[in-house]
Amino acid sequence: MSVPAPHTTATPSPAREGVVGVGEVPPVEPPDGGRETALARLNRPMPADRLRAWVVALSLTLVGGVIRFWNLGHPTDQGTPIFDEKHYVPHAWQVLRNGGVEDNPGYRLIVHPPLGKHLIAVGEWLFGYTAWGWRFSAAVAGTVSILLIVRIGRRLTRSTFLGGIAGVLLIADGVSHVQSRVGMLDIFLAVFVLAAFGCLLVDRDQVRDRLAVVVREGRTGDSVWGPRLGVRWWRLGAGVLLGLACGVKWSGAYFLAAFAVLCVFWDYTARRAAGVSRPFLGAARRDLGPGLWAFVAVPIGTYLATWWAWFGSETAFDRHAVGDGVGTSSAFWFVPDALRALWFNSGSVLEFHNGLVTDPEDPHAWESKPWTWPMGLRAMLYYYDGSVTGCGQDECVGALMLIGTPAMYWLVFPMLAWALWRAVTRYDWRYTAVLVGYLAGWLPWFSNLDRQMYFFYITPVAPFLVLGLTLVLGQVLGPARRGSERRGTGLLVVSLYVGLVVANFVWLWPVLVGEPITPWRWNAELWLPSWR
Repeated sequence: MSVPAPHTTATPSPAREGVVGVGEVPPVEPPDGGRETALARLNRPMPADRLRAWVVALSLTLVGGVIRFWNLGHPTDQGTPIFDEKHYVPHAWQVLRNGGVEDNPGYRLIVHPPLGKHLIAVGEWLFGYTAWGWRFSAAVAGTVSILLIVRIGRRLTRSTFLGGIAGVLLIADGVSHVQSRVGMLDIFLAVFVLAAFGCLLVDRDQVRDRLAVVVREGRTGDSVWGPRLGVRWWRLGAGVLLGLACGVKWSGAYFLAAFAVLCVFWDYTARRAAGVSRPFLGAARRDLGPGLWAFVAVPIGTYLATWWAWFGSETAFDRHAVGDGVGTSSAFWFVPDALRALWFNSGSVLEFHNGLVTDPEDPHAWESKPWTWPMGLRAMLYYYDGSVTGCGQDECVGALMLIGTPAMYWLVFPMLAWALWRAVTRYDWRYTAVLVGYLAGWLPWFSNLDRQMYFFYITPVAPFLVLGLTLVLGQVLGPARRGSERRGTGLLVVSLYVGLVVANFVWLWPVLVGEPITPWRWNAELWLPSWR
C-alpha cells in the first residue's frame, strides 16, 4: 500500500544527530518508548524560517552571480578562446550551424557527449561568437550551483545559517569560480551532479516522513518488509539529472553508481529506524525494483535523449556505421541500427581516451595526477600575457589560473578524515553522504594513472568539499542548547575562518579573472613551486 506524504510536523530527533543553526530551537529528546523512539529516529524537521531561508539563498545567489559574471568577456587570446575552450567553443558553434551536431574537422571523432556543447551553444546563440557568448551558460551554471548548495547545506544541517556559510564558501572557491567563467564542460557536470544530490536528500526526507505516518498509525507490523512508499518523484528527478550529467561527460556515471548505492543504504536505514522486522530484505523487496528504474532506466533514457540531434542527423560521425564500421548481422541484430551505431561510436571514443596516455619524455605542461588534486598542488595556467597594460607600471602581466582556494583545499584531508571517523563511529549519515559524493568524483581516476589527467577534473567534487567543511563548521559552532558563551565562541571561530577564506579569495582575485598585475604581484600569487 502506498503511503501519502504527511501533513503534520514530525517529532524532532535527538540533538546529537544534527546541527542546530543560530536562533533555532534545539531538538528535544523524546520520552523513551517504541513509537516515540522510532519517530525520533526517522524525523528531524526542517527549520521553520522558510522565508528567511529563501531570502538568504537568493541574496547569496545574486552576489555570487555578480561575481561570476563580472567582466566575463575577459580574458581571451586576441579575441579567440583560451586553453581548452579552443575545443568546445568551436564545437558549440558547429552545433548552431549543423542542426545540433559537431563535425570537428581534422579529427575522426567527437570525444565527449553533446549536452555540454549544446549548453555552450545557447550562449553563442544569444550573444554570438564572443567570449560572453561562449561563457554565458557556464556562468549561469556556476550561479545556479550557489543557489543549490545553500539549499542543500540547509537541508543537511537543518540550519539556514550554515546553508548560507556553504554558499559563501562556494562563491569563494577558486576552482568553481574559474570554471564558471570559461567555455568548458566541467561546470555543467558539476551542477547536474549537485542538483541530483539535492534531489536525493529531499527523497530521503520524504521517505522518512512517509514511514513516520505508518509508525503513527501503528501499521509498521502489517508486513515484515514494511510498507510500499509510493512514487518517489525526487528520486526519479535525480535519475534524470544524473543522465544529463553523463550527457556532459561520461565521468557522471561514477556519481550515478555511487548515489544509487547510497540511496539503497538510506532506504535500508529508514526501514530499520521505523522498526520494520526485516529492513534489509524490505529495502530489497520494496525499494530495489523501483530504484532500478530511477538509477538505470531513467538515466539511460535521459542520456540517449541528449543525442537527439545525432539520431536525427544524416551526416554525424558514425551515425550510419552499421554496414560500414559495424556488420549488418551480429548477435545484436535485433537492436536498432541507430543504437548500434552509437555503441560503435562510443567504443571508438573510449579507445581514444584510453590511448591518451602521458608521454614520459614529453608530458603536457599542466598535467597532474589525482593525488595532487584535493589540495590543489598543481594549479593550471589557462592564459598568460606579459605585454598587457593597466597595472600602473610599465611592465604588466595578465594571467588566468585555476587555483583551489588554499584556505579550503589545504584542509581537505583533515576534513575527509573527520568525516570518515564520524561516518564509521557515529553513523552520521550527513558525513557519509558527503564522503560518497567526494570520493565518487576522485577515486575512480586512480584506476588508470597512465592516461593524461588535469586538475580541472576536480570541479564536480568542489561542492562536496564545501559541504564537508560546512558540516565541520556546524560542529565548531555547536548546538543552541550549549549556552551563549559556547555558542559565541563557536560563532567567532566560524566567522574568522569564513573571513579567512574570503580574504584568500580576494587576494587571488587578479589571477582568477585575468586582471593586469605587476610582475611582483604575479610572483606573489604563486604560493607553491608546483604552481609555476
